[in-house]
Formats: sequence, structure tokens, C-alpha cells
Amino acid sequence: MPDPQNFSREMPSLAARGAREAIPVGELNHAIATMLERNFPLAWVRGEISNFTRAASGHWYFSLKDARAQIRCVMFRGRNQHVDFAPREGEAVEVRALVTMYEARGELQLGVEAMRRAGLGNLYEAFLRLKEKLAQAGLFAPERKRPIPDHPRAIGIVTSLQAAALRDVLTTLRRRAPHVPVMVYPVPVQGAGAAQKIADMLDQAGARRECDVLILCRGGGSIEDLWSFNEEVVAQAIARCVLPVISGVGHETDFTIADFVADVRAPTPTGAAELVSPDRAQLLLQTSRASHALAQSMRRQLDRGAQHLDWLARRLRSPQAQLQERRAQVDNLARHLRSALRDTIVAQRHRQQLLAMRWTACRPDTVAAQADVARLSQRMQAAAARQHERATQRLARAAGALELLAPQRTLERGYAVLLDQRGRALRSPAELRAGSVVEARLAEGVADITIAGVQPKLADF
Repeated sequence: MPDPQNFSREMPSLAARGAREAIPVGELNHAIATMLERNFPLAWVRGEISNFTRAASGHWYFSLKDARAQIRCVMFRGRNQHVDFAPREGEAVEVRALVTMYEARGELQLGVEAMRRAGLGNLYEAFLRLKEKLAQAGLFAPERKRPIPDHPRAIGIVTSLQAAALRDVLTTLRRRAPHVPVMVYPVPVQGAGAAQKIADMLDQAGARRECDVLILCRGGGSIEDLWSFNEEVVAQAIARCVLPVISGVGHETDFTIADFVADVRAPTPTGAAELVSPDRAQLLLQTSRASHALAQSMRRQLDRGAQHLDWLARRLRSPQAQLQERRAQVDNLARHLRSALRDTIVAQRHRQQLLAMRWTACRPDTVAAQADVARLSQRMQAAAARQHERATQRLARAAGALELLAPQRTLERGYAVLLDQRGRALRSPAELRAGSVVEARLAEGVADITIAGVQPKLADF
């Protein structure tokens, strides 16, 4: 804390004047304001908002209080436009402020530079971490959101029996849809263990299947008051609930994890009741309009039917007249058929005669062709006889030549053929060996000859 003695050290001239003469109030307040601003740095201050006022200039004026004291605060428009929520009476907040004095009135006040909900630092960080975790797990995915039934047969409410939100929801449902039964599933909505109890009640409501849709709601409050709806156990219970869930927690500016996981987020509990309940007056009006439109449609249909009946009555004739007309039609068709058949026969006969004439003109002269065939046949037989005779003569000449060259004829002229033991013909004296046996083939038989000796000599033929 600043030392009060700094006042005289910071402004020695004013202190000296104060010892000799009276100091004007304006100067005194200015000196005090200067001393406060120099000796109290920016700090975070926590308290509850009261007497909150929005001036026409856009500045905020309010008091910050706790159980022991209060202090006036001012937050100018250039600063408060960065606050991401709307401050309310009784809301606990933390402000980053500079201690100063409003010199014109001599009032100590805080010049607020920034504002956040009380406890927003740690709780908000936990809120963001859980939100990111559940988003990655797919609990916020639009494709898993279920539609809310347009005409639910029963509506369930999960909230505290002492909550003002329950009265607002019941009042809205009674006004809009008194014909729809309502089931209340009581559960504490804040305090130790409230989150687990909310999750258990959601599981029970889903298991009972007594209604078509559930409203999870509670009234507004600080972030601490609403923290039960930021617990993961509640988010998981909403995600696995078999019934569509509408989240109506807090005011329009309040957002909880339950809002992101629920199938539909309502700005307030009353808004949740309006989303889930069909407006009875609107339904009756729509029903009346539909009934009137149906009556008009039926009346027009009957008028068109009567008009069509009159038209048919004018066209109605006696069966005897219709029979005579049909007989006339049959006779007419028979005449047309006979005429068409007769014309077809005549046309086909003419076509046949024409084709016969064309065939006669194109028919070949077979007598001349047969004479040509006979003449050609005689020529072919004569040519074949001559060819056979010439072939016979060539064969005889070839046989004579073959006879002259036959090996047997050579043997008959005194020649012989020597064969070794493997049947090969011996052509040279060098192939003969003394003591070997050779086979000699003569014109009139075969003989085995043993070589006594071999004396090669030159042939004289």
C-alpha cells in the first residue's frame, strides 16, 4: 500500500502553502487525484455490481461492493465496448482499474480499464479446454443433432423444483400447449455433486421414455452458478440421451458446454418452452383455416361433379339407338373389309402375272446349253484318252530305263556285291581284312566268304 507521507514529498509546494494559508478545494482534490494515480498502479478488483447505469454518452457508471464496503466506478465508452457480456445488477465481476478521484465532487472512484466475470480466468480456461476436447470428439457436430418434434406427445423438464426457470417454463407451456402433458425430473442445478445428479437424471429420463423431448434449464447467474452445465459428465449424458434435448440455461448472453452439445440451444428457459411447444392458439387458427379451405374444396368438387353429371345426362341415349349405330358401324367396316380384300387379291394377281412374264423373259435356252455340254463332254473324253495314251507311253519308257539300271541286272551281267558284317557295301580293298568274313551277293544267291589274304592292285577297267 502507498505511504500517506508521500503526499508531502510529491507536492512540497502545496504542503508548504498549507502551513501558511488556506488551500482551494479544487487544488486539494487535484493534488489528491494526482497522488492516487501515481501511487496506486492498475490492479484487479473483485466485487458485486450495484446501481448500474448506462449514460446516453455510452459510459457506464456503477458501484462495486462486497460484504464490507463499496466504491464508485466509471468505465468510459472506449473501454466498455470491448467487454464481451452485458453486466447486470448483482453480478460478481473483476475489474482492472486505476484508483482516482472525480475532482469536481471530491469522490473517490475506480477508472475501469477492463472487466470480466468473477473467476473468469481459471474457470474460463477450463471451459475452453473442455470445449475444444469435446469438439474434437465430435459432440458438437451438426450431423449428430436430432430434430425437435413439431407436436410432442409429452414434454420432460430437467431442473430444480425451486428454480424460477421451472415456473417460467410451466407457465409458457400452460399458455401455449395446455393439452400436452409435462413430466418434471427434479435435480439440483448448482452446488457440489450437481453435475453428476443432472447426468444421472438425464439417463433416467431417457431410459423411461415417458416423453418425446427434454428441456434442460435453469435461470441466470454467475459463471460459478452455471458451472454444473460446463461439466463433461453432463455433456456426455446429453450426447448419449436417446431423446432430443433442448438447453435453456441462463440468459441469452450465457453460453455453457451443455448449449453446444444439446440438439437445440434456447436463449432462455422460456425460449426453450416456446421452441418445444406448438402454440395452441396458432394451431387452432391453422386448423380453422384448413377446415374452411377443405369445405371450399369439397364444395367446388361437388359443383364440378354436378356439372359433369349434367353433361353426361345430355349425352345419354337409349340402348336401341346405340345398338343401331353399332350395327351400322359394323356393316360399314364389313364393306370396307371386303373391298380392301378384293383389291388386295386383284393387285396380287397382277403382280403374279408380271413376275411370270419377267421370269419367262429371263429363262435360259436349255436345248442349246445341253448341246454345248454334249460337245464339250466328247472333247473332254477325247482329250482324256489322248492324255492317258501319252502317260502310258512315258511310263513304258521309264520302266525300260529303270530295268536297265536295276541292281539285279548288273548282278546278272557277272558282278557281285560284298557286304561287311553290318551290311555295308565294301568299295575299297583297304576295307578288307585277312580272316574277316564278308557276304557276297550274286545274281542267283548269297554266300559268306572268309578272306584269307588281301593283295590290293590297280583295276584295269
